Amino acid sequence: MIPILKEVLICLKAGRVTLPYPFKPAKAPPRFRGRPTLKGEVCIGCAACAEVCPPRLIRIADEGMTRHISMDYSRCTYCGRCQEICPVGSAELTEDFEDATASRDDLTVSVRLDMVACKNCSTPFITKRMMAKMTDEFCPPWMKEKVEIPDWFNLCPACRLEKTGAAIDRSVKHD
Repeated sequence: MIPILKEVLICLKAGRVTLPYPFKPAKAPPRFRGRPTLKGEVCIGCAACAEVCPPRLIRIADEGMTRHISMDYSRCTYCGRCQEICPVGSAELTEDFEDATASRDDLTVSVRLDMVACKNCSTPFITKRMMAKMTDEFCPPWMKEKVEIPDWFNLCPACRLEKTGAAIDRSVKHD
């Protein structure tokens, strides 16, 4: 009987060892990797996040003059690669960790972006936001009067090759 009483005293001395989680919401610890999201107002549509996503849950689809980016985090591994690679900070992991839902549609975030058409062949090839970022980085606002944006900025990659005469000869074999 004495060993049982000793064990009871040890347990009582330890105090409460569990958290009252469902009744009192717990805050995520610092640097916690929770549910991913896309900030539609910031996204430039570069598709870097889709390239590095291990489970391939980020989809990019171009339909006409619109680029659709959707993130279905129902099978997300919360690796954080999308957040690390995003050049504008649009993809980020939040502190949300309660993903239980009755509808799978609640686990999807999507962004629609307008695209720019090639001046030569009218093929959409880049989003308007990405074009603005590219021109801003090529020509900062304080240099707008001094530097003229080159014509090739408004050409798709195929037309750039055609215009510059740098067509690739695929018949030549390299060792």
